[in-house]
Amino acid sequence: MSIWWSLHLRREAASVPLARRLLLGTMETAGVDPDISYDLSVALSEACANAVEHGGDTGHGDSRGAYRVTAYLDGEKCRIEVADSGPGFPAAGTAGSPAAEAPRRPVPVAAVPYDAESGRGLSLIEELADHVTIGNKPGRGGAVVSFDKMLKWQKDAPLMAV
Repeated sequence: MSIWWSLHLRREAASVPLARRLLLGTMETAGVDPDISYDLSVALSEACANAVEHGGDTGHGDSRGAYRVTAYLDGEKCRIEVADSGPGFPAAGTAGSPAAEAPRRPVPVAAVPYDAESGRGLSLIEELADHVTIGNKPGRGGAVVSFDKMLKWQKDAPLMAV
């Protein structure tokens, strides 16, 4: 069985726990292992917090000040995508060069001081998920963080893939 949902959220701190609770509730109802659910909920919280903090207004129609969260539970895998309408990740090269289109990777977690209050979110997502894609939306701008994790199911899970 497949389950998917998508939320269009305001860039407000209160939206982060809302997205997290919806994900946890969906996974609990489906019968996903609680440890897997917890890892994905932490990763989702980090991605949403980044969208709230860094996904600033770009002047693109009605999507200003908002971000989108989409989650897919399909068989043995969960994929989550968080996309904002901000400036996206800075280009790695200079304007006009082919490298200018590629996003620059964030500072590695080892370079972030252990007592820093921010800067570890994307590295944490990479540790908690099986596969992570970080980039910019084509065209209108904005950042996209997408991550996958293989699911484990509880015994007799009501919505377990057959």
